[in-house]
Amino acid sequence: MADRNLIGGMSFESATLGQAFRRLADTYADQVVLRTVDDSVSLTWTELRERVDALAGGLAKLGLRHGDTIALMLSNRPEFHVADLAAVTLGATPFSIYQTLSPEQIEYVVSDAGATIAIVESAYLGAFLAAKANLPDVRHVIVIDGNGEGGTLKLSDVEGSQPDFDAAATAAAVQPEDILTLIYTSGTTGPPKGVQLSHRNLFSVVEAVTQVVELPPASRVISWLPTAHIAERALNYYWPFLYGATITCCANPREIVSYLPRVRPTFFFAVPRIWEKLKAGLEAQLASLPEEQQKMMRAGIHAALERVRLMQTGKPVPADLEKAVAQTDKAFFSKVRETVGLDQATLVLVGAAPTPRDVLEFFHALGIPLAEGWGMSETSAIGTINPPGKIRIGSVGKAAPGIEVRLAADGELLIRGSNIMVGYRNLPEKTAEAIDSEGWLATGDVAEIDADGYVRIVDRKKELIINAAGKNMSPANIESAIKGGSPLIGQVCVLGDARSYNTALIVLDADFAAVWAKQNGLEGTTLVDLAAEEKVRAAVQEGVDRGNARLARVEQVKKFVIVRGDWAPGGDELTPTMKLKRKPIAAKYKAEIEAMYD
Repeated sequence: MADRNLIGGMSFESATLGQAFRRLADTYADQVVLRTVDDSVSLTWTELRERVDALAGGLAKLGLRHGDTIALMLSNRPEFHVADLAAVTLGATPFSIYQTLSPEQIEYVVSDAGATIAIVESAYLGAFLAAKANLPDVRHVIVIDGNGEGGTLKLSDVEGSQPDFDAAATAAAVQPEDILTLIYTSGTTGPPKGVQLSHRNLFSVVEAVTQVVELPPASRVISWLPTAHIAERALNYYWPFLYGATITCCANPREIVSYLPRVRPTFFFAVPRIWEKLKAGLEAQLASLPEEQQKMMRAGIHAALERVRLMQTGKPVPADLEKAVAQTDKAFFSKVRETVGLDQATLVLVGAAPTPRDVLEFFHALGIPLAEGWGMSETSAIGTINPPGKIRIGSVGKAAPGIEVRLAADGELLIRGSNIMVGYRNLPEKTAEAIDSEGWLATGDVAEIDADGYVRIVDRKKELIINAAGKNMSPANIESAIKGGSPLIGQVCVLGDARSYNTALIVLDADFAAVWAKQNGLEGTTLVDLAAEEKVRAAVQEGVDRGNARLARVEQVKKFVIVRGDWAPGGDELTPTMKLKRKPIAAKYKAEIEAMYD
């Protein structure tokens, strides 16, 4: 393992991203660091540094200075990294804007951040310019793929406009305590808060993760989640970047599954919904096989699941079971891993929301040891992580080295360490509410910690359901069980606060529903129409019944409504990070909900 105190020849304690970048560019000069999947863009470290320095000089000429903020509204493309690193080189603070935000929401975060310059993509220019009408402090808007429309600047005109700029000297002046980025929280319960993270926060997280798992040389990573999401920045950008990995940019997140076999990532992080869809897709393929093959494959999966469950409970695996699973792995599972594109992955992580246990067990059975971790924007993405080889399914792992966790009297998870944010931007009172005088951050998550230090998240403290009889329940736990009951079920929102029983709004899985419909004589039927089909309702009822069987009687879903259509990230029902907007959902579907309680 590499020297745990050094990255790119720099100590964790003194490093900044810009300084580390320059040393890494010297070390890996001719190695590709950024690319598109078709290699239409492929930048070596030397080429990246040249572009970063050219843009840094251009931004400095426009007036961007140390301590200023700059807004980025870009998809996952190499220009994002060029822009982000150019700003960091100047000691400025780049922050990303979710592409799904409305002009009013863009106006709020840009105003709160105090940005003076913005770099945007033409696809999002209309919304940004609508917001800019009320943002007098934004002096310049640079469009990476534009022609100077609407008074904007072309990226090509800014890059290299100050050829004598000394980027190395500017980067050397940046300090570890300077703000590296702002992460605006999803805002499920109010306006988003700007989480301020420093260079020191970043390097403390990299140090902590490095002590648990190290990326091998020449690692391959895919950048595909919104760059406004802390998990994307920390796990698909900062961490692999600082280890000299090659990052492939996936501009359209809907294409991520097709990218896996083309990139064969060494490390892959995804939110639970992606793993759920992967599982549903594999199950759909299995269902299309001839009956004899289906029977054989299901027997193999059943045996592998039995092995996983024995190992998780610490019980010995019988030799005949071990042999049977090994044979199935050689004949079937290894080919599945290769087809999916995860045959060369040494680490696969899931986080940002609860993952159904059956999804975790399924991938473990296939030889893809999916590990849950936990973190927040306020903890620089990382708090706990399941160690490779010691994954405990159902937990989010143990506190990463150098990080402390404990429970408050009411079960709320508290966390302390160098990874904790500097504070909320412009909100000193909120910062004081979140972090006490001893440095403990109140996470808002109710949790349990076992004797070995493994943490299990129960639910968000503010989202717990308390029914009419006073029983406390976790909606996330119930939703996870119901989703695990059928691949037809894509999204679930459980209701029951102050009610006598629980109900649910259920959204069909768009991909699996299409396959299921074809197999059941409903080919060509839209997702909206499928919601009204009796065959579909009966199949969903079977899934709900299977999910209910895993729950206590009081937790079980008694009635449900299948929502017509889908729920999109950044829409009325989901945040851009795919968290449920429970209050807006309750308001939008009030009539359907009340009908279930008549």
